[in-house]
Amino acid sequence: MSERPNIYPILLCGGSGTRLWPLSRRSYPKQFTEITGEVSLFQSSISRFKGEGFQPPIVITGDPFRFIVTEQMAAMEVAPLAILIEPEGKNTAPAILSAALWLDAHDPEAIMIVAPSDHVMADAVGFRETVLSAADTAAAGHPVLFGITPSRPETGYGYLELAHGSVPQPGQPQPLHRFIEKPDLEGAERMLASGNCLWNAGLFMFSVKTILSSFREHAPEMIGPVRAAVAGAKSDLGFTRLESEAWSAVEDISIDYAIMEKANGLIAVPYSGGWSDLGGWQAVWQEHGPDADGNVTAGNASAIGCVNSLLRSEADGLELVGIGLDDIVAVAMPDAVLVARKSDDQRVKEAVLALKAKDAPQAVQSARDHRPWGWFESLALGERFQVKRIVVNPGAALSLQSHEHRAEHWIVVAGTARVTIGDKVMDVAENQSVYIPRGAIHRMENQDKVPMILIEVQTGSYLGEDDIVRYQDVYARS
Repeated sequence: MSERPNIYPILLCGGSGTRLWPLSRRSYPKQFTEITGEVSLFQSSISRFKGEGFQPPIVITGDPFRFIVTEQMAAMEVAPLAILIEPEGKNTAPAILSAALWLDAHDPEAIMIVAPSDHVMADAVGFRETVLSAADTAAAGHPVLFGITPSRPETGYGYLELAHGSVPQPGQPQPLHRFIEKPDLEGAERMLASGNCLWNAGLFMFSVKTILSSFREHAPEMIGPVRAAVAGAKSDLGFTRLESEAWSAVEDISIDYAIMEKANGLIAVPYSGGWSDLGGWQAVWQEHGPDADGNVTAGNASAIGCVNSLLRSEADGLELVGIGLDDIVAVAMPDAVLVARKSDDQRVKEAVLALKAKDAPQAVQSARDHRPWGWFESLALGERFQVKRIVVNPGAALSLQSHEHRAEHWIVVAGTARVTIGDKVMDVAENQSVYIPRGAIHRMENQDKVPMILIEVQTGSYLGEDDIVRYQDVYARS
């Protein structure tokens, strides 16, 4: 038997995650949050494909998340093979095609395992072995879909129906008969009883040659603009930016609709090791494992006389207490609180739309604003003043900048800040402070090996984040 081709993980890392608002928001979606453990969902996805048989991952993401991706990968001590930056989100089909075309130029015999970066799999080793066992099927020219053995009549997922007479065997490739859209409860119960239907997990495996052939047959109009976007891509600080004009002409469509539902020879591989797409707060409640009363508490949260509820506090120093609650989700953030019936968790999107309609920043912006150099959060905001906590990562530096409408006073509370004001450079140590006049050109750096924390007090007539002129920036931001 010939040697198996290289397997490349393709991690899809876009999306806004609005169904888990207020924890997940457009500025910092759920894949980057530590929602189920000590590492983020994205980092768990990276770990899932580490080890023998797998090449370094290719990550496909958007411009706002590029430095979050690199920071979280560095924390896992994993170097990406490539990070492809989409000029705008166009759904999964163009993203997967761009990765296939990129790989075709580097390793045309490659196998791709395509996975969302915001799913939970309890048994990473078991899933990795399932993927490896299906590699020969993919190398033989069959697109492979990994389906989850259903544990309940779920209406939130699409289904994969195996060929008539097939009995799902975990890890065993079996012919796929058809896709089924999200059913009603009666349909879900019928599919669960049939024994030959799987949840569609959105996990795919195929060779580069197979998927490119499928695009040529079923979506040939997409190949030209995506190929142009890849060919015209620019390297930027280690990222690969797809060319925006060509990309704008690409149709917004999923791989299921564009290719999979039209393709022949599809193979489904059942997986029964535990999986969730965390598509709502009820899924988070299930994943955490409710106690004897059906409750899940996280952070500074307490449940008194509650049943079947999820109470979660994500704010330091904020105690969330529920009394006599039944079927309730309560999530407290520093700047927003969600209270809803657990059974209504799919209506959270309505809350985000309502907040957008009233121009509330909480609709899309997290309380903690992540930047390439670290993060900051507002502690107090009033007329003509704002107080922030700023954390600068080791070795990181803010841009050389000035502000037209505000002055700033920095008080270092941990570490040492290397501060530039005009032509003067100084080190400001813990418990020391420095004043930056309005209009002064300045920069802050952390040259230590530990995070630097400071309190910033802004005063002035306008305190918006757009009051900034950058003169130099190591992160190439405009």
